[in-house]
Amino acid sequence: MTKRFQRGRILVVAFEGWNDAGEAATNAVRMVRDALPLVPVLDVDPELYMDYQFNRPVVGVDEHGEKRITWPGATMYGPARRTRTRGVAPEVPTVPEERIDRSNLFVLLGTEPSRSWRGFVAEIVDAALVADVEGIVMLGAMLADVPHTRPISTFASSEDAEVRAALDLEKSTYEGPVGILSILSDAAARVGIPSISIWASVPHYVHNAPSPKATLALLEKLEGVLDIHVPRGDLESEASAWESGIDALANEDEDMAAYIEQLEKARDTVDSPEASGEAIAREFERYLRRGDGPQGRDDGPPWRPGS
Repeated sequence: MTKRFQRGRILVVAFEGWNDAGEAATNAVRMVRDALPLVPVLDVDPELYMDYQFNRPVVGVDEHGEKRITWPGATMYGPARRTRTRGVAPEVPTVPEERIDRSNLFVLLGTEPSRSWRGFVAEIVDAALVADVEGIVMLGAMLADVPHTRPISTFASSEDAEVRAALDLEKSTYEGPVGILSILSDAAARVGIPSISIWASVPHYVHNAPSPKATLALLEKLEGVLDIHVPRGDLESEASAWESGIDALANEDEDMAAYIEQLEKARDTVDSPEASGEAIAREFERYLRRGDGPQGRDDGPPWRPGS
């Protein structure tokens, strides 16, 4: 089972929306996609699954200076096929010089659908079966009562007992509302494709901005699961700048600084060698109950996700 995730054909997934606090999950998977020579293998029709009043199309300017509308949707990318036609070399997408040394990774990026979830995941699972995908790794991020000054908490779990034993993962005990990741995980399991969920926590008091520190934490956990190295680019410096920027805001706001200090004490208590399992469980339960909005109540916090 370890070889399946570290050598086999694996689909890495993230969705914008409920499952993506601080855009951490989608930014992490986007970095994986951009470091591989991938081509689209499935474009889900947004007309079937998206509510445009909830997830509106976006207008922007393309590389030619022309206005272009981008519609919410989901795209699955796969390795470029190296076929040769009449002596013509295959066209392979260009990737950065530093790239992921793995030729059998697939990526799924998109917006969490507004309706017809079972039909939506059925399309994805069918495409995964056609591509002989052997496992799925899902990335998510949630808002939590955690301080930005400490390492970002990540949690990896699986509902498959063999996967848990092989990769030393945990089984989720979360019960409650779920996002599209849980639905996809369940549908994949029903056709024999095991999945792993990796979650990161994002400080809820900075929920309006992307969190490169959480993106970095997700990438590091993903690397361990898949035995790969994802090129960082400027991510590490962006994570440092993100933390320094919040420090500067806290220095100008006594209430914010005091609140962050409380979070630091709570985190340090949980992380201390003397902390009992029961005390840690109580602290995590408190975090769960204080979830901030939908992102704080999705498949559960990083320590207890639901997919």
